[in-house]
Amino acid sequence: MYEQFLGKYIDIIIDRPAGSKHPKEDLIYPINYGYIPDTIAEDGHEIDVYVIDSTVPAKRTRVKIIGIIKRNNDIERKLVGIESDKKFTENEIMEKIYFQEQYFDSYIEHIYLN
Repeated sequence: MYEQFLGKYIDIIIDRPAGSKHPKEDLIYPINYGYIPDTIAEDGHEIDVYVIDSTVPAKRTRVKIIGIIKRNNDIERKLVGIESDKKFTENEIMEKIYFQEQYFDSYIEHIYLN
């Protein structure tokens, strides 16, 4: 299901803009984090997207999906998107999402390198 988004440009809604605090945890988002409207992930909510090259708070944006994050100790996956054409290595991606993924046993399941 998530693979269909790899390499595609998707419009997303940012519900946790850069600099905002997580609604339940003591966590500040250093990047924009949002979701793809009208989708359903394994947790029953929309599919989540990290926008790893965006530190300016936003409400909506268009991103190219470059990766899928798998959590071994959680039900859902996360997508990784970028607003620019910048290239990121797997290590750089994991560094950008570490602020939240440090609490999970996660890895990059798929990456789009073009």
